[in-house]
Amino acid sequence: MTQQWKHVLISPDRSIREALEIINNEALRVALVVDNEGQLLGVITDGDIRRGLLKNLSLTAEVRFVMNSNPIVATIEASKKELTELMSHNGILSVPIVDNGIIVGLETISSVAINAKHNNPVFIMAGGFGTRLRPLTDHCPKPMLKVGDKPILETVLRSFIKAGFSNFYISTHFLPGVIHQHFGDGSKFGVNITYIHEENPLGTGGALGLLPEDLSEDLPLVMINGDVLTNIDFQRLLAFHNDNNAEATICVREYDYQIPYGVITGEGNKIVSMVEKPIHHFFVNAGIYVVSPSIFKSVPKNYRIDMPTLLEGFMNTNQGVLMFPIHEYWLDIGRIDDFKRAQQDIYSLGFE
Repeated sequence: MTQQWKHVLISPDRSIREALEIINNEALRVALVVDNEGQLLGVITDGDIRRGLLKNLSLTAEVRFVMNSNPIVATIEASKKELTELMSHNGILSVPIVDNGIIVGLETISSVAINAKHNNPVFIMAGGFGTRLRPLTDHCPKPMLKVGDKPILETVLRSFIKAGFSNFYISTHFLPGVIHQHFGDGSKFGVNITYIHEENPLGTGGALGLLPEDLSEDLPLVMINGDVLTNIDFQRLLAFHNDNNAEATICVREYDYQIPYGVITGEGNKIVSMVEKPIHHFFVNAGIYVVSPSIFKSVPKNYRIDMPTLLEGFMNTNQGVLMFPIHEYWLDIGRIDDFKRAQQDIYSLGFE
């Protein structure tokens, strides 16, 4: 039994933001909601928080609004085999241990998760010019700029390797030799790397048409921009896509925009409401996708198209295009300020 379970306890009147900090900072990836007597009231996972965000709940809302108040639990008498079967059968990574309703521990299936292997192809987009980062990118592809002691692209690659992926495709255009020389065929990382070269820029979705025709008809492809720094759980993302039978899953990030003026609504010349500096909430594209073969095999060779346009076509035919809110660390390194921030963040995020 893990000895760190006391670090993930939280009371029901605390905020979702505080639960999020526990989930992101503690290795157990769960928060346990308890009352003053230690009675287990509920469990919160990142999935519960994502669903809350999709319902427009604020991060300042109390955790009782997102917790699973009827979690799967086990008693202290349960054997290791029984616990493993319980978690595997229910598709969960941890189970609280209770004694007469009082939380006394937490068992995890982390060892199983760590050993998980995924044959799904991973497509990393690394062909851009990085014009907003000039002069840093005058003689270096943007994904090959070093953040910390290694290129951004290597950090992205290692994140996927850590999650159990080994089949990689990297799209290139600008200075492809720099990328080839550093990564080779992937053998020094213990994986397979195939390069997809765009003779002419094909947009964020067009390079899909250059993938080998013999890619699996069954396995979804995970796609990410090569300049995105994130510690998202790729296994959870893939599981979400598969569990919901989605054709495509788009990772989204919550973005707040405050209008710097008072906003007035009127009917004719009559004012009906006034709101001072309202905040509008949006979900923005995070540059990470899971796409099923029916989508990535539909792109013609050397056809220029961006991912939003490609996926809109499938949305219009009522096929399953879903969104996956990410609350983990995420940074699109598109500007000099982003690059400087990444240099500060990299050492505290466990990307080694």
